[in-house]
Amino acid sequence: MKKFLIATGIILILALGINYVLFSTNFFIDLHPKTPVTTSFITDEENIYILKNGQYEKFQIKGVNIRSAIPGKFGTDYAIEYDDYLRWLKQIKEMGANTVRVYQIMNVDFYNALYDFNKDNEDPLYLLHGLTVSDYVQNSHIDAKDEDFYKEIIKQTYILVDIIHGKRQLVLNQQSGYGFYMKDISPWVLGYVLGSNWNSNTIAYTDRLHKVHEGYSGKYMYTTEDATAFESVLAMIGDTIITYESARYKEQRLVSFFNWPSTDPFVYPDYITEFFKKCAEVDVEHIRTTDAFISGHFASYHAYPYYPGYLNYFKNRDFWFKDAEGNVNTYTAYLKMLKLHHSIPIVITEFGVPTSRGMAHEDTNKGYNQGRNTEYEQGQIIVNTYEQIKSADCAGSLVYVWQDDWSLTTWNTQHSVDERRCVYWSDAQSSDQGFGILAFDPGEKKVLCHVDGDLSEWFGIVPVGVNGDMSISMQYDEKFIYYLIYKKDYDRERDILYIPIDITRKSGSNYCKQHDVRFDCYADFLIVLNGINDSRVLVQERYDVLRAMYNQYIAGENPHSRPPHINSPVFNKINLILQLEALEKVNHPGIKAQVYETGILTHGNSNPAHKEYNSLADFHIAGNYIELRIPWNLLNFSDPSNMFIHDDYYEHYGVESIGIDKMYVGVGSAENRGHIIEMFPFSLKGWNKVTYHERLKASYYMIQKMWTDEERTADGE
Repeated sequence: MKKFLIATGIILILALGINYVLFSTNFFIDLHPKTPVTTSFITDEENIYILKNGQYEKFQIKGVNIRSAIPGKFGTDYAIEYDDYLRWLKQIKEMGANTVRVYQIMNVDFYNALYDFNKDNEDPLYLLHGLTVSDYVQNSHIDAKDEDFYKEIIKQTYILVDIIHGKRQLVLNQQSGYGFYMKDISPWVLGYVLGSNWNSNTIAYTDRLHKVHEGYSGKYMYTTEDATAFESVLAMIGDTIITYESARYKEQRLVSFFNWPSTDPFVYPDYITEFFKKCAEVDVEHIRTTDAFISGHFASYHAYPYYPGYLNYFKNRDFWFKDAEGNVNTYTAYLKMLKLHHSIPIVITEFGVPTSRGMAHEDTNKGYNQGRNTEYEQGQIIVNTYEQIKSADCAGSLVYVWQDDWSLTTWNTQHSVDERRCVYWSDAQSSDQGFGILAFDPGEKKVLCHVDGDLSEWFGIVPVGVNGDMSISMQYDEKFIYYLIYKKDYDRERDILYIPIDITRKSGSNYCKQHDVRFDCYADFLIVLNGINDSRVLVQERYDVLRAMYNQYIAGENPHSRPPHINSPVFNKINLILQLEALEKVNHPGIKAQVYETGILTHGNSNPAHKEYNSLADFHIAGNYIELRIPWNLLNFSDPSNMFIHDDYYEHYGVESIGIDKMYVGVGSAENRGHIIEMFPFSLKGWNKVTYHERLKASYYMIQKMWTDEERTADGE
């Protein structure tokens, strides 16, 4: 019996050891060294081709990117489940896409869903797989030729190749997904996009530190004599993934390296380079392939019409800056620059615009802004941009992005929020959250309230306060605070209504100088409802976060040198910063930073089922009633899930948070301006569990029509 147990133990240990070697390491023995390497995808100078029925056919990538985050979870939680992915893949295919792209190794549910979706599908979805370097690795090892920089991505290349071939076990992995990867999805993997959002400083430092270097010469990739040190690192990474897959699986697929305008291969005039702080270039033309690489490589770019706007500032604009209608079109110009530069196919791996209420960048030519687009405008811009990409003879493009992402913050709003808790609420002011074609709306099955004139959503809601012939009611969800204002015989052309709001006891004023109205509490905000075209939210100047954070750029004065009085009666317009400095400031020092008024309120109907749906609608007037929704961030909530607001900026020299359990609101009119507006308490309670439901935006159906019409044209219908 003892010998039996020992033998059994040895066999078990051997089995576990063999299993570990086969499925948890990149160790293998090539038992068929003479087996030829095959590929289903090849390239020439302009196009990508796919092998079908023994022949290569032109393949135009029409795709969408997928992120790994859902409400209540960060992307690194990899919390999206199999059923979600399967449903999304079906919707993406029905939209007309032929490709999806992911940024890093996903959890096993994604690959299982893709396998099950494609296995019996004559018209499958193909996968363009990304591989990223973690922010920690990229920012803590500034020299890319340092082994600590590239060894992690090299390690991930082995894991990724094994995963797509269904031969990898990852029980725990902090840098990527997790699970037992046993489904072979390789027939549908189009290729790899290696890297993401390279740190320009890392590239510049690497290239300057290693001005004299040996380049790289591998079996499948090598560099030209013009290649930089960083480009040599990229060539090594690309050669590694091709070598491993060729040797172990006898397959090759397309390879690309991430790039974007911040590191594009162009050298711009000094005044532009200095202003945009462009300090590095990456040129994949310096990376060549040998005859042993039978598949091919392509140039990958994230290209948005609003960023970074280099071409807007060229002093001499040539004819190619204008589109067919004779209008300035720097986006098409940029695409043409890329096309003229490259001798390999170009794929625009990200393009799109968000439907957020807030805006972060402005496109001065076409109005294709980063934010403040309705869902219809988003669809229209994506369609127009897609046509421009096609006209530039690119080999394909992928819309950014499939789903909205509550976990993201934007550079011009991130100072206002607690990034540790942002997944628990939807910030309408953050442009990065609204790029999705699929929306995550609060509420398990439906939104708590639409500003659409449907008062049934307010049945059972007791008014917070009554002021004569006026009343105000309130409710809230993970995205908005909703108000219902009633005024007897309300005249939208004549009546001006005032809604004071007090959230912090640290500051505020009981008097608004601009509108000559008084309140019985020290209000921090004042909503002025003055018809459909001149309504806005104002903020007491002490509580103006823009002044506290950016006054140096806006007014040229340190905000703490002369802080506003705690009870100042001045109420400012609420602005968001768009650009810290204007390029013209180089020659004209008096020019201020670029801002826009985000406190302006838009009249419309926010119900997606309504024929006049406007996803940016803030309020709706219906007879004597006004429905209003205000995003949490606009009222300086840093974390509404915990009911945290901004503390006094001038006490803490920046944004710190304090908790509250109530706010005070009131309602008054210009008719009784001489009276003090009474304000009433409204209780607040946070949450730790989010509720949401999915909704396809209007843009989905516009993209669907675009790709469907394109397919019908190609089929000769």
